[in-house]
Amino acid sequence: MGITVYVTRDFEHMSEIAAGIVIKKIIETHKGKDEAVLGLATGSSPTGVYKHLAQAANNGQFDSGRIRSFNLDEYVGLPGDNVQQRVIHPESYAYFMIQEFFGLLKHKFIETRLPYGALIDQKTLIRELRENREDWTFKGTDAGKSIVIKAKPLSAYLAWIRKDVLDGYARKIKAAGGIDLQIIGVGGRGHVAFHESGIPFQGSAVMLVKLDDDTIANAVRDGHFPTTGDSPNYAVSMGAELVYQARTVLLLANGERKVESVTRSLLGDVTPEVPISYGQRYAAKGGNLIYVLDRIAGRELMANKGQLKKRSVTLKVMPDH
Repeated sequence: MGITVYVTRDFEHMSEIAAGIVIKKIIETHKGKDEAVLGLATGSSPTGVYKHLAQAANNGQFDSGRIRSFNLDEYVGLPGDNVQQRVIHPESYAYFMIQEFFGLLKHKFIETRLPYGALIDQKTLIRELRENREDWTFKGTDAGKSIVIKAKPLSAYLAWIRKDVLDGYARKIKAAGGIDLQIIGVGGRGHVAFHESGIPFQGSAVMLVKLDDDTIANAVRDGHFPTTGDSPNYAVSMGAELVYQARTVLLLANGERKVESVTRSLLGDVTPEVPISYGQRYAAKGGNLIYVLDRIAGRELMANKGQLKKRSVTLKVMPDH
């Protein structure tokens, strides 16, 4: 299907254009099967899109009662004495999705799922990792690393995480028939979800990730947690290999912080240093990759139209209105 880049005026215009693409895809999907499966992201980038989608569903443009959804990631180690407290913690991604999308719908989705990060007790995890060093390995070249648990670990806790938390989430996505459209944002270093820069692509289905110190520090700096001691140190996340199995992947990016990673992802090499660069490989194999950017995030792509054309990337600069 290839790669299409839409460059829009600003955040609101980006949200409007992206929501239109999602609505059209949902309607098309419903013509061919009973249920549409959406992959969803958290963060500031999709919030405008979610408001447009909720309004469209509530106005009857599509049937939200025929949709299932799977989110990209969830923290491990949110404050709380039990699973329930962690799930409804104001900084959990489950809480975010209720506030920003699910709670706005008159007719709820058939099913909504997030990775089961809240099921893991961070203190127990840290102890089991420390006491069972032969059961797992780190993968990654940077500070943020994937923790790969071997097939038959001695630790029953780590075995449960691998079987039920990680592989279990991937199985649920497969059982739903795969994701029809996946919405993603992008981190400042080109990461998708918590597939941090430097984590290899191979084997990146659903991962347990030790977060980069910068990711933890940014969460505190942005006001999500009072101190680094309160901030989660781990997450459960879809990796690039699983994200880019969706039939359509829609990437949203706005603002100065996203310019370099967006530009490198389409004009540079495919590299784990910029996880979203995997989209090039995805599109080359027939995937439908769509970028919707504001003028700032798309600045360097617009300045290199010739290179985009050589790479068979379609650039559409949307008129102001």
